[in-house]
Amino acid sequence: MSKVREKIKLTSYDELLKVDVADGLKEINIDKLYDFRKHPFKVTDDEKMEELTESIKERGVLLPILVRKTDDEEYEIISGHRRTHAARLAGLESVPVIIRELSDDDATIVMVDSNIQREEILPSERAYAFQMKLEAIHHKGIKGAESREVVGETNGLSGRQVSRYIKLTQLLPELLEMVDEKKIAIKLAVEIAELSEKEQQEILDYYNLGYKVSIEQIKSIKNKEKTTEVIEQTEEKSRESTKVTISGSKLNKYFPENYTKAEMENIIYQLLEKWKSDGYDI
Repeated sequence: MSKVREKIKLTSYDELLKVDVADGLKEINIDKLYDFRKHPFKVTDDEKMEELTESIKERGVLLPILVRKTDDEEYEIISGHRRTHAARLAGLESVPVIIRELSDDDATIVMVDSNIQREEILPSERAYAFQMKLEAIHHKGIKGAESREVVGETNGLSGRQVSRYIKLTQLLPELLEMVDEKKIAIKLAVEIAELSEKEQQEILDYYNLGYKVSIEQIKSIKNKEKTTEVIEQTEEKSRESTKVTISGSKLNKYFPENYTKAEMENIIYQLLEKWKSDGYDI
């Protein structure tokens, strides 16, 4: 293991949260706290935020907010964005903080490691968090495959898995949102991310029309086949392979006993043609 890699491990979140009496656990005016720049983790006013807010109203902020001081006498939140938001909702004027001196890269690494341990992390959050941490690690001198391995260590992921998540950042925002909503599987999303912006927009348009897209279709598009042709051909094949089965007991309600199968089919087709010519009016 390289010395740079060992150094990164020493600036872990758990180490930074250790407080001596001399350090002074400080109370800071909540108005002096602001979010970490471009942090990828969403803070939403959902049911869990309500629960956290109620807990803080009753007991206060039990786990201090990890911050670093800025040049303008304010404090950038490294860990504790949700707690800070809940504290504001609870009406607190100040919160307990631990102040640490951290470089931009160290702050980024700790911000990612501390937040990504949450139980529920969206694919988009993980993707952008990994990207931020990878850039910070590159600045520290770790490059190539080893840098991706370092990023994945905190979550037990391989470097290859890290690369796949980071690739999601190349998706159109609307497609990435569909990944978060589990409308598009991550494996498929990684393939879509390798398409051009124009091709991704066409894929999005088809999703909005109610179509589904497969990995095989995406691979065909990568082979320089036109997006519209690939989707339309697949849909045409799907329509051709559609089978409708009507049981004999149901048909016998509407046809005389002496009608053959061919005669029944002929009558059904005639009725369908009339329905079509009437504009599918029932």
